[in-house]
Amino acid sequence: MLSSLFGRPEDWPQRDLIGYSDEFDAALALEAYRCGVFPMPMNDREMGWWSPMDRGLLPVHGLRVTRSLRKLAKRYTTTTDTAFDDVIVRCAEPSRDGAWIDTRIAAAYRRLAAAGWAHSVEVWDDDGELVGGLYGIQVGGLFAGESMFHDPERGRDASKTALIRLALELDATGVALLDVQWLTEHLGSLGAYEVPRADYLRRLSRALDLPNRAWPAREPMPGRDLIGAWSAMQARHDAIGRIG
Repeated sequence: MLSSLFGRPEDWPQRDLIGYSDEFDAALALEAYRCGVFPMPMNDREMGWWSPMDRGLLPVHGLRVTRSLRKLAKRYTTTTDTAFDDVIVRCAEPSRDGAWIDTRIAAAYRRLAAAGWAHSVEVWDDDGELVGGLYGIQVGGLFAGESMFHDPERGRDASKTALIRLALELDATGVALLDVQWLTEHLGSLGAYEVPRADYLRRLSRALDLPNRAWPAREPMPGRDLIGAWSAMQARHDAIGRIG
C-alpha cells in the first residue's frame, strides 16, 4: 500500500519535481519510496523530491543480454553488498556527467545499507580492481535503482554486468518491479521502457504488499557462472510463461 507522506498523487504537480524541502535524512528517503517518490538535490540546501511523469522501468526477466555482453561479462567477477561505500563513492565522482550525489545523499544511503534497505552490486576485474557497480533500495517487491558506474578504461560493460547480477538477486527475492527513474538510451538498449506515473503507482502499490526478503548469501561469482545462472533463470521463467 502506498504511503501518504507526500499527500495524494492526484494533487501533485503535473511535472517530475513534486516538491522540495530543507529537511532530509535516511528515514525520510526510505518513506519517499513507499510514496513513489525519490530524492535528488536541487542545491546545497534544498532536497528535491521527484516522481517522473513517465517512469523508467527495467524488466527483471526481460533484460536484453546480447552475445557480446555475455562474452564480456565472463571477464569479470561479481559480488553483492561487499563494497557499498566504494560503489557510492565511484557513483558520486564529480567528474561524471550529470553528477548529483552529494554528502547528504551518500550519508543517508550508507545508513540505509547498514540497516539492510540499500544494496550494492560490485564488478571486479582479474586484478581485483572495482571496475563497475550499482546501488539501490529494496522495499517489498520494489527495487529502486539509484546509480551505477563503470571504469571507462578497465570496465567496458561492467555496469551492464552488474545489472545481470542484480536480476539474479531480484529473481531470488521475488522482486519484479525494477525502477530506473528515467529512461535513457543506455537503459533502453537493455530493455527499459516507460510507463505513466499513475500506472507506476498502481504497480508500486501491489509491490509494496510483498514481503521484504533478504538477499541470499553468495560467494563471489565468476563471470562464466553468472552467465550460466542468468541463462538458467531465463529458461525457468520462459517455461513458467509457457505453462501459464
